[in-house]
Amino acid sequence: MDIRYSTGPNDVKRYTTDELRREFLIENLYRPDEVVAVYSHVDRMVTLGCMPVSETVPIDKGIDIWANFGTKFFLERREIGIFNIGGPGSITVDGTLYELGYRDCLYITKGQKEVLFKSNDKDKPAKFYMVSAPAHTSYETRLLRLADANKKPSGDEATSNKRVINQFIHPEVLKTCQLSMGMTMLAPGSVWNTMPSHTHERRMEIYMYFELPEDGVVFHMMGQGQETRHIVMQNEQAVISPSWSIHTGVGTTNYTFIWAMGGENQEFDDMDTIPTNQLR
Repeated sequence: MDIRYSTGPNDVKRYTTDELRREFLIENLYRPDEVVAVYSHVDRMVTLGCMPVSETVPIDKGIDIWANFGTKFFLERREIGIFNIGGPGSITVDGTLYELGYRDCLYITKGQKEVLFKSNDKDKPAKFYMVSAPAHTSYETRLLRLADANKKPSGDEATSNKRVINQFIHPEVLKTCQLSMGMTMLAPGSVWNTMPSHTHERRMEIYMYFELPEDGVVFHMMGQGQETRHIVMQNEQAVISPSWSIHTGVGTTNYTFIWAMGGENQEFDDMDTIPTNQLR
């Protein structure tokens, strides 16, 4: 497991491009029949990827659970949200099978011991993208389709940011301890996300960009509003955004991204907006 420690805004001001990428960018999430995991000390969030091809892959494959979490199994004191961004596949949770197609989401509550990933077709493998947060109690494990998500149209064509924010793991859809996740889909011709920029001192956030062409990129903006930095991101890469950092992006084409938040509250509109003309 890759461990990322907390960094402060004063340090980031002096980071080189390589240092920024090493601290915040998450690459190569999908390796055949492996679980890739990145543990961030920012709110103790864990970002994972799994692409089962020829095997049924357990969630803890290659992870030393006791060394990294001090627990007997991965979800003993955690909850997790999982999106499938690949071919059809399934997740078995303590003996219950859930079939996930493209863009489907599964929330698994605290206390589930066995989580197994499988693809329906090894030539079109599933790609399971996951974010896990610490949890204090158990709710209900639930499969969510795009139609189940709470939809929030935002932006417009004039500002090149027309999009729909699909809230999957969200208080208006289901109960969780602290984890919130959703999928924002930009309309053709729109390239900007999360504008005007904001921070939320009470929550961190993780973005994972996908549905980008091979030659497409997103310039992900981060840092304090008056000390911005950027990370150039490619398809199916994720980025960690500490609570003090903006998290805004502009792409070479439209794209989709999955966002995940954890922290003090689950108030989606609890944010500190920064007027665009004040960005530096």
